[in-house]
Amino acid sequence: MNRIHRGMALALVAVVGVSACRKSPETVATPTDTTPPPPAETCDAACRQRRADSAAAANAARDRAAADAAERARLAAIESARNTLQATIYFDYDAADIRGDARSSLDAKLPILRANAGLQLRISGHADERGSDQYNDALGQSRAAAAKRYLTDNGVDAARITIVSYGEQRPATSGSDESAWSRNRRAEFEITAGGTNIVPPQ
Repeated sequence: MNRIHRGMALALVAVVGVSACRKSPETVATPTDTTPPPPAETCDAACRQRRADSAAAANAARDRAAADAAERARLAAIESARNTLQATIYFDYDAADIRGDARSSLDAKLPILRANAGLQLRISGHADERGSDQYNDALGQSRAAAAKRYLTDNGVDAARITIVSYGEQRPATSGSDESAWSRNRRAEFEITAGGTNIVPPQ
């Protein structure tokens, strides 16, 4: 009996000893970030001046680009106005009546003429090759006069417009068919004064 008790006691001691020898799992320490923070940026007077100069240069470049774009737009508007003033109108065979397409072209000239009181025009009337020289001279005159009358009826001072007829003497294109004749029955517009400083209408 005593042997049994001693055996149990020894077994209990052995179990406790083994438990005491077991290592508890180690906790892995998380390494801390020891990188020093970057030094605070410093900017002395020379540095600040360089930054100010750089900003001023960027602003100046932006202003120059805007001014260049505005000047290009202004020149394009002037060129467009000049082209509108000089746009040719066309007539039907043996007629001096203002057609619908010619009316639209003349209407486009009106605001430019109103915005530029110093502008003066010469309108030249033309005819195709059919008919006598005398008849075509008279027809060209009638066509130029019709164009002038349309403009003056819409407020343009008649003193600003002169007219001339070239009849069939100055064809726009050569040929003896309707394709050529239709291009030669026309009135052309030439700026004779005030064309260097055209103000595009607003």
